[in-house]
Amino acid sequence: MKDRLYIGEIDWIAVILYLTLVIFGWLNIFAVSYNNQFRSIFDLSTNYGDQLIWILTSFVLIILLFAVDHRSYYYFAYPVYGIAVILLLAVLLFGTEVNNARSWFRIFGVNFQPSEFAKLATALALARFLSGWDVKIWTWKSMLTVSLMIGLPAMLIAVQPDWGTALVFSGFVLLFYREGMPGWVMAMMTFFVGIFLITLLLVPADLVIMLVSIAFIVLALLSRKTKHVMVSAAICIVFYFTTMLLTDVLPIEVTQYEVILIALALSTIVYLILIYKYKLKRLLLVLALLSGSIAFSYTVDYMFHNFLKPHQQMRVNILLGKETDVQNVGYNLNQSKIAIGSGGFIGKGFLKGTQTKLSFVPEQSTDFIFCTIGEEWGFVGTTLVIVVFVALLIRLLFLCERQKSKFARIYGYGLLSVIFFHFSVNIAMTIGLFPVIGIPLPFFSYGGSSFLAFTLLLFIFIRLDSVRKVYVI
Repeated sequence: MKDRLYIGEIDWIAVILYLTLVIFGWLNIFAVSYNNQFRSIFDLSTNYGDQLIWILTSFVLIILLFAVDHRSYYYFAYPVYGIAVILLLAVLLFGTEVNNARSWFRIFGVNFQPSEFAKLATALALARFLSGWDVKIWTWKSMLTVSLMIGLPAMLIAVQPDWGTALVFSGFVLLFYREGMPGWVMAMMTFFVGIFLITLLLVPADLVIMLVSIAFIVLALLSRKTKHVMVSAAICIVFYFTTMLLTDVLPIEVTQYEVILIALALSTIVYLILIYKYKLKRLLLVLALLSGSIAFSYTVDYMFHNFLKPHQQMRVNILLGKETDVQNVGYNLNQSKIAIGSGGFIGKGFLKGTQTKLSFVPEQSTDFIFCTIGEEWGFVGTTLVIVVFVALLIRLLFLCERQKSKFARIYGYGLLSVIFFHFSVNIAMTIGLFPVIGIPLPFFSYGGSSFLAFTLLLFIFIRLDSVRKVYVI
Protein backbone atom coordinates (compact mmCIF):
# COMPACT_ATOMS: atom_id res chain seq x y z
CA MET A 1 0.00 0.00 0.00
CA LYS A 2 1.40 3.35 -1.00
CA ASP A 3 2.10 5.67 1.89
CA ARG A 4 -0.18 8.69 1.99
CA LEU A 5 -0.14 11.92 3.95
CA TYR A 6 -3.19 12.03 6.22
CA ILE A 7 -3.44 15.76 6.91
CA GLY A 8 -6.71 15.31 8.76
CA GLU A 9 -5.07 12.89 11.18
CA ILE A 10 -2.27 15.24 12.22
CA ASP A 11 -2.60 16.03 15.91
CA TRP A 12 -3.09 19.79 15.72
CA ILE A 13 -3.31 20.11 19.50
CA ALA A 14 0.34 19.02 19.82
CA VAL A 15 1.28 21.29 16.91
CA ILE A 16 -0.43 24.31 18.51
CA LEU A 17 1.26 23.64 21.85
CA TYR A 18 4.60 23.41 20.02
CA LEU A 19 4.01 26.72 18.21
CA THR A 20 2.97 28.38 21.49
CA LEU A 21 6.25 27.36 23.11
CA VAL A 22 8.30 28.35 20.06
CA ILE A 23 6.75 31.83 19.78
CA PHE A 24 6.98 32.57 23.49
CA GLY A 25 10.54 31.23 23.55
CA TRP A 26 11.59 33.47 20.67
CA LEU A 27 10.01 36.51 22.37
CA ASN A 28 12.12 35.86 25.44
CA ILE A 29 15.30 35.44 23.39
CA PHE A 30 14.39 38.73 21.73
CA ALA A 31 13.91 40.31 25.18
CA VAL A 32 17.38 39.18 26.28
CA SER A 33 19.13 40.57 23.18
CA TYR A 34 17.04 43.68 22.54
CA ASN A 35 18.74 47.05 23.02
CA ASN A 36 18.63 50.61 21.69
CA GLN A 37 20.63 49.58 18.62
CA PHE A 38 17.80 47.35 17.39
CA ARG A 39 17.77 47.26 13.58
CA SER A 40 15.87 44.21 12.35
CA ILE A 41 14.46 40.93 13.62
CA PHE A 42 16.62 39.29 10.91
CA ASP A 43 19.82 40.84 12.26
CA LEU A 44 22.01 37.72 12.34
CA SER A 45 24.48 39.43 14.67
CA THR A 46 21.89 38.98 17.42
CA ASN A 47 20.61 35.81 19.04
CA TYR A 48 16.98 36.54 18.20
CA GLY A 49 17.72 37.00 14.49
CA ASP A 50 19.75 33.82 14.40
CA GLN A 51 17.07 31.90 16.29
CA LEU A 52 14.34 33.11 13.93
CA ILE A 53 16.29 31.64 11.02
CA TRP A 54 16.47 28.32 12.86
CA ILE A 55 12.73 28.45 13.54
CA LEU A 56 11.95 29.05 9.85
CA THR A 57 14.39 26.27 8.92
CA SER A 58 12.60 23.90 11.27
CA PHE A 59 9.29 24.62 9.52
CA VAL A 60 10.87 23.50 6.23
CA LEU A 61 12.18 20.35 7.92
CA ILE A 62 8.73 19.58 9.28
CA ILE A 63 7.32 19.62 5.74
CA LEU A 64 10.11 17.27 4.63
CA LEU A 65 9.41 14.93 7.57
CA PHE A 66 5.81 14.55 6.42
CA ALA A 67 6.87 14.09 2.79
CA VAL A 68 9.03 11.08 3.71
CA ASP A 69 7.44 7.64 3.92
CA HIS A 70 6.83 7.12 7.64
CA ARG A 71 8.23 3.57 7.46
CA SER A 72 11.64 5.04 6.69
CA TYR A 73 12.00 6.00 10.35
CA TYR A 74 11.75 2.33 11.28
CA TYR A 75 14.01 0.95 8.55
CA PHE A 76 16.72 3.60 8.91
CA ALA A 77 16.72 3.72 12.73
CA TYR A 78 19.93 1.70 13.08
CA PRO A 79 21.85 3.56 10.33
CA VAL A 80 20.86 6.89 11.89
CA TYR A 81 22.08 5.64 15.28
CA GLY A 82 25.37 4.49 13.71
CA ILE A 83 25.90 7.89 12.07
CA ALA A 84 25.21 9.61 15.41
CA VAL A 85 27.85 7.48 17.15
CA ILE A 86 30.39 8.17 14.38
CA LEU A 87 29.76 11.90 14.70
CA LEU A 88 30.25 11.70 18.47
CA LEU A 89 33.59 9.99 17.90
CA ALA A 90 34.56 12.48 15.19
CA VAL A 91 33.77 15.52 17.32
CA LEU A 92 36.25 14.30 19.95
CA LEU A 93 38.96 14.31 17.30
CA PHE A 94 38.05 17.20 15.03
CA GLY A 95 35.52 19.24 16.98
CA THR A 96 35.78 22.85 18.13
CA GLU A 97 36.29 23.44 21.84
CA VAL A 98 33.69 25.76 23.41
CA ASN A 99 33.56 26.40 27.17
CA ASN A 100 36.20 23.72 27.80
CA ALA A 101 34.14 21.04 26.02
CA ARG A 102 34.86 19.56 22.59
CA SER A 103 31.21 19.22 21.62
CA TRP A 104 30.85 21.21 18.39
CA PHE A 105 31.59 21.10 14.70
CA ARG A 106 31.92 24.45 13.01
CA ILE A 107 30.82 24.14 9.38
CA PHE A 108 30.70 27.24 7.12
CA GLY A 109 30.46 29.45 10.19
CA VAL A 110 27.58 27.46 11.71
CA ASN A 111 27.98 25.49 14.95
CA PHE A 112 26.58 21.96 14.99
CA GLN A 113 26.34 19.86 18.17
CA PRO A 114 26.09 16.10 17.45
CA SER A 115 25.06 15.22 21.01
CA GLU A 116 21.68 16.91 20.54
CA PHE A 117 20.85 14.64 17.60
CA ALA A 118 22.23 11.58 19.41
CA LYS A 119 19.16 11.69 21.66
CA LEU A 120 16.92 11.43 18.58
CA ALA A 121 19.01 8.61 17.12
CA THR A 122 18.96 6.68 20.40
CA ALA A 123 15.18 7.01 20.71
CA LEU A 124 14.75 5.62 17.17
CA ALA A 125 17.18 2.75 17.75
CA LEU A 126 15.56 1.76 21.05
CA ALA A 127 12.13 1.81 19.41
CA ARG A 128 13.38 -0.35 16.53
CA PHE A 129 15.01 -2.91 18.83
CA LEU A 130 12.27 -3.14 21.46
CA SER A 131 9.50 -3.37 18.87
CA GLY A 132 10.96 -6.61 17.49
CA TRP A 133 8.45 -9.46 17.64
CA ASP A 134 10.78 -11.84 19.49
CA VAL A 135 12.28 -9.31 21.94
CA LYS A 136 11.55 -9.81 25.62
CA ILE A 137 12.79 -6.70 27.32
CA TRP A 138 13.72 -8.16 30.69
CA THR A 139 15.96 -10.96 29.48
CA TRP A 140 19.64 -10.45 30.17
CA LYS A 141 20.37 -10.23 26.44
CA SER A 142 17.83 -7.46 25.89
CA MET A 143 18.89 -5.56 29.00
CA LEU A 144 22.53 -5.70 27.92
CA THR A 145 21.65 -4.51 24.41
CA VAL A 146 19.58 -1.50 25.51
CA SER A 147 22.20 -0.62 28.13
CA LEU A 148 24.86 -0.52 25.40
CA MET A 149 22.57 1.50 23.11
CA ILE A 150 22.15 4.14 25.79
CA GLY A 151 25.56 3.86 27.42
CA LEU A 152 27.68 4.24 24.27
CA PRO A 153 26.48 7.73 23.22
CA ALA A 154 26.19 8.82 26.85
CA MET A 155 29.80 7.80 27.51
CA LEU A 156 31.09 9.55 24.37
CA ILE A 157 29.23 12.72 25.35
CA ALA A 158 30.57 12.54 28.92
CA VAL A 159 34.13 12.35 27.54
CA GLN A 160 33.71 15.70 25.70
CA PRO A 161 33.01 16.50 28.66
CA ASP A 162 29.29 17.35 28.68
CA TRP A 163 27.90 15.64 31.76
CA GLY A 164 24.57 17.47 31.55
CA THR A 165 23.68 16.09 28.12
CA ALA A 166 25.03 12.66 29.05
CA LEU A 167 22.74 12.62 32.08
CA VAL A 168 19.71 13.17 29.80
CA PHE A 169 20.04 9.58 28.58
CA SER A 170 19.06 8.34 32.05
CA GLY A 171 15.59 9.71 31.30
CA PHE A 172 14.91 6.70 29.05
CA VAL A 173 14.10 4.78 32.23
CA LEU A 174 10.53 6.11 31.82
CA LEU A 175 10.34 4.27 28.50
CA PHE A 176 11.49 1.02 30.09
CA TYR A 177 8.99 1.35 32.92
CA ARG A 178 6.15 1.65 30.40
CA GLU A 179 7.43 -1.37 28.50
CA GLY A 180 7.30 -3.64 31.52
CA MET A 181 10.13 -2.84 33.90
CA PRO A 182 9.20 -4.55 37.20
CA GLY A 183 8.25 -2.33 40.12
CA TRP A 184 11.05 -3.73 42.26
CA VAL A 185 13.60 -2.49 39.70
CA MET A 186 12.13 1.01 39.97
CA ALA A 187 12.25 0.72 43.77
CA MET A 188 15.91 -0.34 43.64
CA MET A 189 16.76 2.54 41.35
CA THR A 190 15.04 4.96 43.72
CA PHE A 191 16.96 3.41 46.61
CA PHE A 192 20.31 3.89 44.88
CA VAL A 193 19.42 7.45 43.88
CA GLY A 194 18.85 8.04 47.60
CA ILE A 195 22.26 6.56 48.39
CA PHE A 196 23.80 8.76 45.71
CA LEU A 197 22.43 11.90 47.37
CA ILE A 198 23.26 10.79 50.91
CA THR A 199 26.82 9.94 49.82
CA LEU A 200 27.28 13.57 48.83
CA LEU A 201 25.87 14.78 52.15
CA LEU A 202 27.53 12.51 54.72
CA VAL A 203 31.10 11.57 55.50
CA PRO A 204 31.90 7.94 54.50
CA ALA A 205 31.95 6.55 58.05
CA ASP A 206 28.53 7.94 58.94
CA LEU A 207 27.13 6.72 55.62
CA VAL A 208 28.30 3.13 56.19
CA ILE A 209 26.88 3.13 59.73
CA MET A 210 23.55 4.28 58.32
CA LEU A 211 23.59 1.57 55.61
CA VAL A 212 24.38 -1.13 58.16
CA SER A 213 21.51 0.07 60.34
CA ILE A 214 19.15 -0.07 57.34
CA ALA A 215 20.40 -3.60 56.57
CA PHE A 216 19.49 -4.78 60.07
CA ILE A 217 16.03 -3.23 59.75
CA VAL A 218 15.48 -4.94 56.38
CA LEU A 219 16.68 -8.25 57.85
CA ALA A 220 14.20 -7.88 60.71
CA LEU A 221 11.35 -7.25 58.26
CA LEU A 222 12.29 -10.18 56.01
CA SER A 223 13.14 -12.86 58.58
CA ARG A 224 10.78 -11.74 61.36
CA LYS A 225 13.07 -13.59 63.78
CA THR A 226 14.63 -11.47 66.50
CA LYS A 227 17.29 -14.12 67.06
CA HIS A 228 18.74 -13.72 63.55
CA VAL A 229 18.91 -9.95 63.86
CA MET A 230 20.46 -10.03 67.32
CA VAL A 231 23.12 -12.58 66.34
CA SER A 232 23.98 -10.66 63.17
CA ALA A 233 24.27 -7.39 65.07
CA ALA A 234 26.36 -9.00 67.82
CA ILE A 235 28.83 -10.41 65.27
CA CYS A 236 29.26 -7.01 63.67
CA ILE A 237 29.67 -5.20 66.98
CA VAL A 238 32.24 -7.72 68.29
CA PHE A 239 34.38 -7.42 65.20
CA TYR A 240 34.12 -3.63 65.27
CA PHE A 241 35.42 -3.30 68.83
CA THR A 242 38.03 -6.02 68.24
CA THR A 243 39.35 -4.10 65.26
CA MET A 244 39.36 -0.89 67.29
CA LEU A 245 41.44 -2.56 70.04
CA LEU A 246 43.90 -4.04 67.56
CA THR A 247 44.45 -0.71 65.83
CA ASP A 248 45.19 0.87 69.21
CA VAL A 249 47.75 -1.82 70.07
CA LEU A 250 49.40 -2.28 66.68
CA PRO A 251 51.62 0.50 65.26
CA ILE A 252 49.29 1.33 62.35
CA GLU A 253 47.05 4.29 61.66
CA VAL A 254 43.58 3.74 60.26
CA THR A 255 40.53 5.97 60.01
CA GLN A 256 37.15 5.18 61.54
CA TYR A 257 35.85 4.46 58.03
CA GLU A 258 38.58 1.85 57.49
CA VAL A 259 37.88 0.30 60.89
CA ILE A 260 34.21 -0.11 59.96
CA LEU A 261 35.09 -1.68 56.60
CA ILE A 262 37.52 -4.14 58.20
CA ALA A 263 34.91 -5.12 60.77
CA LEU A 264 32.31 -5.60 58.04
CA ALA A 265 34.71 -7.71 55.96
CA LEU A 266 35.42 -10.02 58.92
CA SER A 267 31.72 -10.17 59.80
CA THR A 268 30.88 -11.06 56.20
CA ILE A 269 33.10 -14.15 56.41
CA VAL A 270 31.15 -15.35 59.45
CA TYR A 271 27.83 -14.47 57.80
CA LEU A 272 28.70 -16.51 54.72
CA ILE A 273 29.55 -19.53 56.88
CA LEU A 274 26.21 -19.21 58.69
CA ILE A 275 24.34 -18.74 55.41
CA TYR A 276 25.92 -21.90 53.96
CA LYS A 277 25.34 -23.96 57.11
CA TYR A 278 21.76 -22.88 57.92
CA LYS A 279 20.54 -21.95 54.39
CA LEU A 280 19.75 -18.37 55.41
CA LYS A 281 18.70 -17.02 52.01
CA ARG A 282 17.24 -13.83 53.42
CA LEU A 283 20.49 -13.00 55.17
CA LEU A 284 22.34 -13.58 51.88
CA LEU A 285 19.98 -11.17 50.12
CA VAL A 286 20.49 -8.47 52.76
CA LEU A 287 24.26 -9.02 52.73
CA ALA A 288 24.35 -8.66 48.94
CA LEU A 289 22.27 -5.48 49.11
CA LEU A 290 24.52 -4.01 51.82
CA SER A 291 27.70 -4.87 49.92
CA GLY A 292 26.31 -3.41 46.72
CA SER A 293 25.22 -0.23 48.50
CA ILE A 294 28.62 0.31 50.10
CA ALA A 295 30.41 -0.36 46.79
CA PHE A 296 28.08 2.05 45.01
CA SER A 297 28.59 4.79 47.62
CA TYR A 298 32.37 4.37 47.37
CA THR A 299 32.16 4.65 43.56
CA VAL A 300 30.06 7.82 43.82
CA ASP A 301 32.47 9.37 46.31
CA TYR A 302 35.49 8.44 44.20
CA MET A 303 33.99 9.79 40.96
CA PHE A 304 32.83 12.97 42.67
CA HIS A 305 36.31 13.81 43.91
CA ASN A 306 38.31 12.51 40.92
CA PHE A 307 36.17 13.00 37.82
CA LEU A 308 34.27 16.23 38.48
CA LYS A 309 36.16 19.47 38.16
CA PRO A 310 36.43 21.73 41.24
CA HIS A 311 33.78 24.16 39.99
CA GLN A 312 31.39 21.24 39.33
CA GLN A 313 31.97 19.89 42.83
CA MET A 314 31.31 23.36 44.20
CA ARG A 315 27.99 23.59 42.33
CA VAL A 316 26.79 20.33 43.87
CA ASN A 317 27.95 21.33 47.36
CA ILE A 318 26.20 24.71 47.04
CA LEU A 319 22.96 22.98 46.05
CA LEU A 320 23.24 20.59 49.00
CA GLY A 321 23.90 23.49 51.37
CA LYS A 322 27.40 22.31 52.27
CA GLU A 323 29.06 25.46 50.87
CA THR A 324 28.11 29.04 50.05
CA ASP A 325 29.64 31.01 47.19
CA VAL A 326 27.48 33.72 45.64
CA GLN A 327 30.36 35.52 43.93
CA ASN A 328 32.16 32.76 42.01
CA VAL A 329 30.80 29.26 41.28
CA GLY A 330 27.43 30.02 42.85
CA TYR A 331 27.07 33.34 41.03
CA ASN A 332 24.85 32.03 38.20
CA LEU A 333 22.39 30.36 40.54
CA ASN A 334 22.25 33.32 42.90
CA GLN A 335 21.58 35.79 40.07
CA SER A 336 19.03 33.41 38.60
CA LYS A 337 17.06 33.39 41.84
CA ILE A 338 17.28 37.18 42.10
CA ALA A 339 16.00 37.61 38.54
CA ILE A 340 13.07 35.22 39.00
CA GLY A 341 12.18 36.62 42.41
CA SER A 342 12.32 40.23 41.22
CA GLY A 343 9.52 39.55 38.73
CA GLY A 344 6.94 39.25 41.47
CA PHE A 345 3.42 38.20 40.54
CA ILE A 346 2.96 39.75 37.09
CA GLY A 347 6.57 40.62 36.19
CA LYS A 348 8.29 43.86 35.28
CA GLY A 349 6.91 43.81 31.76
CA PHE A 350 8.13 42.76 28.34
CA LEU A 351 11.61 44.18 27.56
CA LYS A 352 11.81 45.74 31.03
CA GLY A 353 13.89 43.18 32.88
CA THR A 354 16.81 44.94 34.54
CA GLN A 355 18.67 41.74 35.42
CA THR A 356 18.30 40.72 31.80
CA LYS A 357 19.29 44.04 30.25
CA LEU A 358 22.33 44.45 32.46
CA SER A 359 23.46 40.84 31.81
CA PHE A 360 23.71 39.88 35.47
CA VAL A 361 22.74 36.29 34.64
CA PRO A 362 25.25 34.53 32.35
CA GLU A 363 23.87 32.21 29.64
CA GLN A 364 20.48 33.90 30.06
CA SER A 365 19.32 33.15 26.51
CA THR A 366 20.32 29.47 26.69
CA ASP A 367 20.46 27.47 29.92
CA PHE A 368 18.94 30.27 32.06
CA ILE A 369 16.18 31.46 29.72
CA PHE A 370 13.64 30.69 32.47
CA CYS A 371 15.10 33.63 34.43
CA THR A 372 13.94 36.04 31.71
CA ILE A 373 10.44 34.58 31.87
CA GLY A 374 10.37 34.97 35.65
CA GLU A 375 11.65 38.54 35.65
CA GLU A 376 9.57 39.99 32.81
CA TRP A 377 6.42 37.86 33.08
CA GLY A 378 6.45 37.04 36.79
CA PHE A 379 4.65 34.21 38.54
CA VAL A 380 1.84 34.38 36.00
CA GLY A 381 4.18 33.94 33.06
CA THR A 382 6.25 31.14 34.57
CA THR A 383 3.08 29.30 35.58
CA LEU A 384 1.72 29.65 32.05
CA VAL A 385 4.92 28.23 30.57
CA ILE A 386 4.84 25.29 32.96
CA VAL A 387 1.16 24.67 32.18
CA VAL A 388 1.83 24.61 28.42
CA PHE A 389 4.76 22.23 28.88
CA VAL A 390 2.69 19.94 31.10
CA ALA A 391 -0.17 20.09 28.57
CA LEU A 392 2.26 19.02 25.83
CA LEU A 393 3.59 16.16 27.96
CA ILE A 394 0.07 14.96 28.78
CA ARG A 395 -0.90 15.19 25.12
CA LEU A 396 2.14 13.17 24.12
CA LEU A 397 1.25 10.58 26.75
CA PHE A 398 -2.23 10.32 25.25
CA LEU A 399 -0.80 9.99 21.73
CA CYS A 400 1.61 7.26 22.87
CA GLU A 401 -1.17 5.16 24.34
CA ARG A 402 -3.36 5.30 21.23
CA GLN A 403 -0.69 3.91 18.90
CA LYS A 404 -1.32 0.60 17.17
CA SER A 405 2.32 0.37 16.17
CA LYS A 406 4.65 -0.78 18.92
CA PHE A 407 7.52 1.08 17.24
CA ALA A 408 5.57 4.35 17.29
CA ARG A 409 4.53 3.90 20.92
CA ILE A 410 8.05 3.15 22.15
CA TYR A 411 9.51 6.03 20.14
CA GLY A 412 6.82 8.31 21.58
CA TYR A 413 7.82 7.38 25.09
CA GLY A 414 11.46 8.04 24.18
CA LEU A 415 10.45 11.53 23.02
CA LEU A 416 8.38 12.01 26.18
CA SER A 417 11.32 10.95 28.38
CA VAL A 418 13.76 13.39 26.75
CA ILE A 419 11.42 16.39 26.83
CA PHE A 420 10.33 15.68 30.42
CA PHE A 421 13.93 15.40 31.61
CA HIS A 422 14.99 18.65 29.93
CA PHE A 423 11.91 20.55 31.09
CA SER A 424 12.00 19.44 34.72
CA VAL A 425 15.78 19.62 35.22
CA ASN A 426 16.25 22.97 33.44
CA ILE A 427 13.61 24.71 35.55
CA ALA A 428 14.78 22.97 38.74
CA MET A 429 18.33 24.07 37.90
CA THR A 430 17.41 27.75 37.58
CA ILE A 431 15.56 27.86 40.91
CA GLY A 432 18.17 25.90 42.88
CA LEU A 433 16.48 22.50 43.15
CA PHE A 434 19.08 20.76 40.97
CA PRO A 435 22.79 21.33 40.25
CA VAL A 436 23.62 23.61 37.33
CA ILE A 437 24.45 21.07 34.61
CA GLY A 438 23.82 23.18 31.52
CA ILE A 439 20.96 21.69 29.52
CA PRO A 440 18.51 23.79 27.44
CA LEU A 441 14.79 24.31 27.93
CA PRO A 442 13.07 22.64 24.94
CA PHE A 443 11.84 25.03 22.21
CA PHE A 444 12.84 28.01 24.38
CA SER A 445 16.60 28.15 24.75
CA TYR A 446 18.70 29.78 22.07
CA GLY A 447 20.61 27.33 19.90
CA GLY A 448 20.10 25.84 16.46
CA SER A 449 21.20 22.28 17.24
CA SER A 450 18.98 21.82 20.26
CA PHE A 451 16.00 23.53 18.63
CA LEU A 452 16.18 21.47 15.44
CA ALA A 453 16.76 18.25 17.40
CA PHE A 454 13.70 18.80 19.60
CA THR A 455 11.60 19.73 16.57
CA LEU A 456 12.67 16.60 14.70
CA LEU A 457 12.03 14.46 17.79
CA LEU A 458 8.51 15.80 18.13
CA PHE A 459 7.40 15.85 14.52
CA ILE A 460 8.69 12.39 13.65
CA PHE A 461 6.29 11.16 16.31
CA ILE A 462 3.45 13.37 15.05
CA ARG A 463 4.15 11.93 11.58
CA LEU A 464 3.95 8.37 12.92
CA ASP A 465 0.76 9.22 14.79
CA SER A 466 -0.87 10.63 11.64
CA VAL A 467 -0.95 7.16 10.03
CA ARG A 468 -1.83 5.19 13.17
CA LYS A 469 -5.22 4.06 11.74
CA VAL A 470 -3.74 2.61 8.58
CA TYR A 471 -0.24 1.29 9.26
CA VAL A 472 1.21 -0.80 12.08
CA ILE A 473 4.89 -0.04 11.32
